[in-house]
Amino acid sequence: MPFIKSYGDNGVLERDAPMKSMKLYTNVQRIHNELAALGIGPDAALRVDQLTPFDQYHYFGTDAVDEALVVLQLQPGSRVLDVGSGIGGPARYIAAKTGAHITALELQPDLHEVARELTARCGLSSRVEHVCGNILDGALTESYDVIISFLCFLHIPDRAKLFAACRAALKPGGVMYIEDFGKPRPLSADEVRALSVKVQCAGLPGRAEYESHLATAGFADVSMTDVTAAWKDFTASRLAMFRAARARNIEVHRQEIVDDLDDFYGAVAQLFQDGAISGLKIIAR
Repeated sequence: MPFIKSYGDNGVLERDAPMKSMKLYTNVQRIHNELAALGIGPDAALRVDQLTPFDQYHYFGTDAVDEALVVLQLQPGSRVLDVGSGIGGPARYIAAKTGAHITALELQPDLHEVARELTARCGLSSRVEHVCGNILDGALTESYDVIISFLCFLHIPDRAKLFAACRAALKPGGVMYIEDFGKPRPLSADEVRALSVKVQCAGLPGRAEYESHLATAGFADVSMTDVTAAWKDFTASRLAMFRAARARNIEVHRQEIVDDLDDFYGAVAQLFQDGAISGLKIIAR
């Protein structure tokens, strides 16, 4: 599946370099620091459960993935597309737990390379195929039973094009499971700026607009659950725990990495605290 990529001197896709203003997506090799702190060397074989505390970039980790699996009822051989797969945490977990085949589609080359390496060390390369590219490019040639996406669609403002691409990638009767942000109210200029720069979210739809985009793309059966309260509590707790472990985190990583993550976690927690963003779980058939 070829994707056209243009790299800058820093190895980042030039058109997507602004993604690195979102500090969750910088220094992604930090997972190796966590493994080293556990005494796991850079070439050692890995188990999925050794990675799950560090490789799930969405909220509630594998508990959230398990909720999706209850809905999706995947079987060995099911074909799944993970859009915005990060460093591959959900893809590896699903493949190991269900035997499904996952195409892990990630736009950012550094995340993609770390993901591919970790998957190989887990012995899961036959079940998880890592692809570096953009779903909007129209280069996917396979059809899938399921599409999953955890906190990725918020980075893609052209929802009409996105959902059309998702619909085209699904087999008849296929299902899409999404965790995403929504816009519960008009935003202030400062909130727009924080979302745009620190979260790389250039625009959010409200719930009704979201439903309209899905219907226009051909998803006839859509259910949407508001999980804002749980995500507000999670992001506040994540920030508090991260700050309580600051000395340990600086020792394992370095202060620049810790400061970057603190800034990101703090920005998201504040946006939820202020009611500027909502949390949505969406199932579209």
